[in-house]
Amino acid sequence: MKTAQKRATIYLDPDLHQALKLKAAETDRTISDMVNEAVRLRLAEDAVDLSAFEDRAHEPNLRFEDVLKDLMQRGRI
Repeated sequence: MKTAQKRATIYLDPDLHQALKLKAAETDRTISDMVNEAVRLRLAEDAVDLSAFEDRAHEPNLRFEDVLKDLMQRGRI
């Protein structure tokens, strides 16, 4: 069962709005559907990033100077 949708007012750049209108007509979708999908994808990307941060939270911190010195000693830079 689909949950009730909520109304929100957003302000779009005129060129972006025109592009969305054209894409909606071309794909037989609504602007709302496309915006909802874009927001879902962006939030999913954020969730992946946060998960990666959590996975690496216990790794030791390396000082930039130490990494730079090591790279120079190994002839990488």
